Amino acid sequence: MTDTLAAPASHVLEVKHSRFLAQAAPVATPDEALAFLRQVGDADATHNCWAYRIGAEYRSSDDGEPAGTAGRPILAAIDGQGYDRVMVVVTRWYGGIKLGAGGLVRAYGGAAAECLRLAERQPLIAMQALELACPFDDLGHVHAALTAHKVEKQGEIFDETGARLSLLLPADQVDALKTQLRDATRNRVRFFDAAE
Repeated sequence: MTDTLAAPASHVLEVKHSRFLAQAAPVATPDEALAFLRQVGDADATHNCWAYRIGAEYRSSDDGEPAGTAGRPILAAIDGQGYDRVMVVVTRWYGGIKLGAGGLVRAYGGAAAECLRLAERQPLIAMQALELACPFDDLGHVHAALTAHKVEKQGEIFDETGARLSLLLPADQVDALKTQLRDATRNRVRFFDAAE
């Protein structure tokens, strides 16, 4: 299982008078990642290099540094630390001494890796959407089971036959919830995929 960040994090690294500020944040979409870049990037800095990974999607930018010396090492730090749904921006203020390609790779990758290593992790939990229908008499059992299985109720519709609830819950809780409700209601609860 992979992790994301529990909260934004940052780390400062100085290499031969150049200052590198790594800033990382949890993100759910590429748009959120680029919004974080706009928020933390410094227009007065020499470079704002970055990378994100969101599932199978990833992007990186060297922002004017020699190709492959900044964005890819930042992405490698994200992957190497086992993160997903994360954006890292490493801002550099040039200190007057050239670092060379190897020095840049170590500085950008190292700043990103240390930032992520020190950050508070949060496990990514696979969620599943589900709908259920039940008679009014069974709503008490249903609500008790929802609380026990950490279910988020997304919506509730009532008609003459009872209630239909839209749910979101950890995927590993689905079978246990279904079993508990079938037992508690003598199989009067009906489950549907969220799309039905």
